[in-house]
Amino acid sequence: MTFQVKLDPQVDKFLKKSAPLVAERIKEKLRLLKTEPFQYLEHYEGDYYKLRIGDYRALIDVDNTRQLIFVRYVDHRSRIYKRFQ
Repeated sequence: MTFQVKLDPQVDKFLKKSAPLVAERIKEKLRLLKTEPFQYLEHYEGDYYKLRIGDYRALIDVDNTRQLIFVRYVDHRSRIYKRFQ
């Protein structure tokens, strides 16, 4: 079962501003979600799952019926959780 990964425009913007090595590491981890997403995801809060990528975190919505993974936010771990407090 293959999932499709969609990025929020904010995430695209973040990746373009990030250092090339950081952006590539994040993209590589997101590619892994296509085949076995729940091997890498942890439930975070409500409908969100989190993905750990070194010092960065991605907050993700998963739609199992449409096999869609929607990446809502990516940021450094020191900042991302402050958004949801």
